[in-house]
Amino acid sequence: MSTLLRVDSSIRTTGSVSRALADTAVEAWLSAHPAGTVVRRDLGTNPLPAEAWALAVGAEHLPQDTWSPTQHEAVALARTLADELISADTLLLAAPLYNFGVPASVKAWIDLLITDTRVRPGSAHLAGKSALIVIARGGGYGEGAPRHGWDHSTAYLRRIFGDGFGMEISVAAAELTLAGVVPAMSELIGLGEQSLAAAHSEAAMHARNLAERLHAAA
Repeated sequence: MSTLLRVDSSIRTTGSVSRALADTAVEAWLSAHPAGTVVRRDLGTNPLPAEAWALAVGAEHLPQDTWSPTQHEAVALARTLADELISADTLLLAAPLYNFGVPASVKAWIDLLITDTRVRPGSAHLAGKSALIVIARGGGYGEGAPRHGWDHSTAYLRRIFGDGFGMEISVAAAELTLAGVVPAMSELIGLGEQSLAAAHSEAAMHARNLAERLHAAA
């Protein structure tokens, strides 16, 4: 049985574009592979402990019998996160662009993951697996836009999961998602709606293709 690991990171539980895109992707994935299982981790509503990374890193340099209870907990949490990712056939990561970068919760998740020796750049445990990244960007960051090049999230995620972990990356991104709520962006509402519709279509297409590939290999 194939598994999709869905990781959300939006701080919003309603009105979240990244969560809506992830919903679309899950629906398409299950429609193509109904016997599959979806496992969820919500970093937005249940962020990881801020101190966990430092504790896990510190434990690496100490004999295990000297670890404090909090270090044991941090290492166990890192192992759980790594188990989730290694056990999944497909990763679905929903990541809104916050302050031109990844949400802090996503960075904390990645940092803690990498403390597990099985999930480090160059290791073979994730090589060849698939990752679908769905992104919501409030403004415009495409070629010719005033803030072209300010999106420091998408390239980072591609680098970590693609180049670092050896996963096959697909991306579906919606831009101008704030056009309907920021008066100064009102003239961009139409373009934002087009981008959102395209992102939902791309998320569904990528998810369906990934599920069909798993289903065919089962």
